[in-house]
Amino acid sequence: MSTRPTRRRSRAVLALAALMGSTALATLPVTTASASADGVAVQYRTSASGATADQSEPWFKVRNTGSSTIQLSQVKVRYYFKADSPTATYRFACSWAVRGCAAITGTFGTLASPTATADRYLEVGFTPGAGSLAPGTDTGDMQLRFHQSNWQTLKQSDDYSFGATQTTYADWSKVTAQVAGATVWGTAPEGNDPTDPTDPTDPTDPPGGGQALFDDFSYTSHTDPAVSAHGWSVRSNSGGPGVPGATWDPSKVTFVSQSGNTVMNLETSTAGTGESTRHTEVLTKAMKFRNGTYAARVKFADAPKSGPDGDRLVQTFFTINDLKAPMADDYAEYDFEYLPNGGWGEPANILYTTSWETYAPDPWQAVNQHSESRQSFAGWHDLVVTIDDHAITYYVDGRLFGTHDAAYLPERPMSINFNQWLIDLDGQTSTTPRAYDQQVDYVLHIKDQVLTPAQVAAKIAAYRGAGTTFVDEVPSS
Repeated sequence: MSTRPTRRRSRAVLALAALMGSTALATLPVTTASASADGVAVQYRTSASGATADQSEPWFKVRNTGSSTIQLSQVKVRYYFKADSPTATYRFACSWAVRGCAAITGTFGTLASPTATADRYLEVGFTPGAGSLAPGTDTGDMQLRFHQSNWQTLKQSDDYSFGATQTTYADWSKVTAQVAGATVWGTAPEGNDPTDPTDPTDPTDPPGGGQALFDDFSYTSHTDPAVSAHGWSVRSNSGGPGVPGATWDPSKVTFVSQSGNTVMNLETSTAGTGESTRHTEVLTKAMKFRNGTYAARVKFADAPKSGPDGDRLVQTFFTINDLKAPMADDYAEYDFEYLPNGGWGEPANILYTTSWETYAPDPWQAVNQHSESRQSFAGWHDLVVTIDDHAITYYVDGRLFGTHDAAYLPERPMSINFNQWLIDLDGQTSTTPRAYDQQVDYVLHIKDQVLTPAQVAAKIAAYRGAGTTFVDEVPSS
């Protein structure tokens, strides 16, 4: 065991204030109905009714027409369309849903028997958090959309499932629905029964049954309703860590396009005073993550995008829960922290990985184990940390970075966080405004499974190949 030789203010209590009071979706225990008792009807409408559009908007309601309660995680709905080019790739998003966008998944597949009006499909599914449907009830509104990855115009007039005149909800047989693998609604394009064994396996199914959180951060802004619907909080409450008097500014969290992909950008800025300093943080509202694999692709920066360099900056990806009391033994925190200009007694750039057992804020005491590398990590990096019953293991760009002992394993679930902040204003005392960027390409968590970095990369490629931008199957703790 080793402890950081310098005083570091933990982010635990104040950084997690945004979490407290959040509510998790409850999954009602139900008995799965037999296939013979199952039946659903699908209603459809579109708000993008033109022959061409920048995105397709198939909105659905699913109604239980059977005699038994149906668990929504057993329901799949397919919308069939013609790809706009043989190499086109697509991205799915949920704008709003009565059951919550976090409970809805969307993946894309290729038909085994293409027709003049369909060679692809969007398959809409549900996580366990969606709950169940009693006989005679429906899911309520599901406002869904998809678009080409490069945002080229879509031609909808030749799409099998598209209905230009369907501007209000009505039963729609040109989409299909399955319950527990059996088709119970709709007609697929000729030769493409959804139960055809040649259909590809859903690439979002985690290997070995592990439940996954994946987010490609395909949002428009910090006020995009999907950000909150997908379980994220953009911090705005005051307090530490970092420069006293600084503001945690949600407006400095933006989503920008890079090479046809959307990445999350966290900007931190200052003009040399606490009042002018703006920190940024994005975190999950739920603390439901414990053992398993955590991964993110993060871009660190050594220099500001504008203004003078030299600030003692911290750029992070970490998991954490709340400290119940000083030196409480059920506290947990696992960090990637990059300091491009040093700090905490370090004179230059350094990357830390730290596993925390506990701490006391005043007087400062810390029980942790850390690994470090004193070199530049500017640019994009694949960060992976795995937690099982024996150890915590950190990887950077596929290489082992550090392994920490079982004494530091978590006792309680945690949140997933990204933040960027200034330790102090002593590294650069200028009053000239300056700003730094940290970017995040994706985040992945696989519950209770240890994946290698190569398996993580394959998992990300499968999601993106299917056009999946978000899925959350991790149950509330």
